Amino acid sequence: MNAALIDWTIVGPAFAAGLIVLSTHVPLGHEVLKRGIIFIDLAIAQIAGLGVIAAKSMHWEQDGFEVQLIAVSAALVAALGLNWTEKHWPRQQEPLIGILFILAATGGILLLAGNPHGGEHFKELLAGQILWSTWESLLPTLVLYIALLAIWFGLRERLGPLGFYIVFAIAITASVQIVGIYLVFASLIIPALATHSMPRKKRLLVGYAIGATAYLGGIILSAIIDLPTGAIVVWTMAAVSLIVGLTAPKETIQ
Repeated sequence: MNAALIDWTIVGPAFAAGLIVLSTHVPLGHEVLKRGIIFIDLAIAQIAGLGVIAAKSMHWEQDGFEVQLIAVSAALVAALGLNWTEKHWPRQQEPLIGILFILAATGGILLLAGNPHGGEHFKELLAGQILWSTWESLLPTLVLYIALLAIWFGLRERLGPLGFYIVFAIAITASVQIVGIYLVFASLIIPALATHSMPRKKRLLVGYAIGATAYLGGIILSAIIDLPTGAIVVWTMAAVSLIVGLTAPKETIQ
């Protein structure tokens, strides 16, 4: 696609979707790194996706209340389970997260096995449909994320591990339906990893800047070269983060 033909009525909402996702994922990503549970987002995202697939198999409307209820319920059950294992089996937490992920992923494959469009649905879950975002469809997620950010920044010290897992599960459930599992993981981990050695006051700001640059640049680049948007944004985010990580001032983490 020629750069002059970029449709900003599509790029605008898609970029806004990326910014909304980043608003919660950048700070939560730092908490994930701090806790050393890197793949929790993949597991929770896959569980939420499994809930969406289960609802679709019942022929419910994708944007209906029942689908959202099943998806968030599945994610919350997984989050509560991981909170329990963190307390009782802390050394096994990371492999348990991996097992949860693979069970959810293969569960989705099994549920879609008899669906002639199953492969397409699974691809959408992984890579997302960010270009299908509209201003109206983003409004509920924006309101939800404002509430989650208020809870996170206002009550974080009092939330404890359980509060973290609940906020995390709700945020992931919403974002995976907008940008897909790949971009959920990238938005959480890549900016956080690139900025983890920076002075604390700069981490969030630089993380947001990395994510915003990657989403806008990736969306535009994918339109120009006509390649899948989610994958291009992930690679763009990795490239921007690598440059920032190699050139930004460091702070020794105690």
